[in-house]
Amino acid sequence: MKFVDEATITVEAGKGGNGCMSFRREKYIPKGGPDGGDGGDGGSILVEADPGLNTLVDFHFTRRHKAQTGQSGMGRNCTGSKGEDLTLMVPVGTTVIDIDTDEVMADLIKIGQVERIAQGGFHGLGNTRYKSSVNRAPRQTSNGSPGEFRNIKLELKVLADVGLLGLPNAGKSTFVRAVSAATPKVADYPFTTLVPSLGVVRTEQGRSFVVADIPGIIEGAAEGAGLGIRFLKHLARNRVLLHIVDMAPWDELQPAEAAVIAVNELQKFSQTLSDQPRWLVLNKIDLVSEDELEERCQSVVDALDWKGPVYRISAMTKQGTASLTGALQDYLDKRAVAVLANPEMLAEEDAMRAAVDAEAREHINHLREVARTEARAARAARDDDDDDDDNYDVEVEYVSE
Repeated sequence: MKFVDEATITVEAGKGGNGCMSFRREKYIPKGGPDGGDGGDGGSILVEADPGLNTLVDFHFTRRHKAQTGQSGMGRNCTGSKGEDLTLMVPVGTTVIDIDTDEVMADLIKIGQVERIAQGGFHGLGNTRYKSSVNRAPRQTSNGSPGEFRNIKLELKVLADVGLLGLPNAGKSTFVRAVSAATPKVADYPFTTLVPSLGVVRTEQGRSFVVADIPGIIEGAAEGAGLGIRFLKHLARNRVLLHIVDMAPWDELQPAEAAVIAVNELQKFSQTLSDQPRWLVLNKIDLVSEDELEERCQSVVDALDWKGPVYRISAMTKQGTASLTGALQDYLDKRAVAVLANPEMLAEEDAMRAAVDAEAREHINHLREVARTEARAARAARDDDDDDDDNYDVEVEYVSE
């Protein structure tokens, strides 16, 4: 199945049914009265988090969604039926954004969570509603109000406890394969990971966490180069980031330089995200001689001015992975206990995620605006060249005569 983590759709709630104008016509009753019923409310648009979905590909092909219109009222004080609500099933971790106002309407992070994103129209009133002591035969009715119409952007961010950050070929996918049952693609060339992948790490009976692997980022990713800038937003859901550095790079890039590039691109993308808990993991130590290993590891620590945890592993041979996953499990368990003792921590995390989302959208919108400006400039340049060519052709034809 194709992985799609963004989709733009339009949703339109149902219009409310119109009120009915009707009068009683019964045998042996010389003076009937108004009996026009009200219309039914229009259906609303809802979104529900479905754990069985992991992509927004369905919305990539079906972009317009409309709820049912409410039925109009009828005589004999019969009320029209309500329009059925339309529920859109989305993956867990989907954020719903109003494109016109840039408002975050819903953040579906729990299984089965349901949110209303477009309110159905209110029903119209029948002429019975207007009956009074001075208006015995009212001929007034009201129409149902239109349902809400919205331009919506759906953004999927994978839910995981631990996120992996690093350049291509740093060994992120190999690490996921080493510590979980997931089998992401691994090869000896860059960008083998094209979409985010998840793996469940089981440290012992009843204890586990989820790790997310995203495509590697390269220098200039914050300006749109490579794939990483598109998927960095998935790291906003993580509790802790693992910055994986290749200690035996296949190219001439030194480990310290690679580490600095990844951190710089992360900071350009979102300063709030770069300030979140991050551990340094030095990978592929089995490919470096003991004489060079200490110097290379210290160069990375010095280049980053690193003060946090540092782990040396070999994902291929699983050297050091057990101690790393055990430490991650203890960290996540302590955090869960702290949340139970202080529920305000969840509000702080929600505020952090909102800030990361806002910074990411602002950054991506800026890149898109730059791309549009460059495209307009390129078209204008082509038009100028075409005009020059036309003038040149006219001049040559004149000379030939």
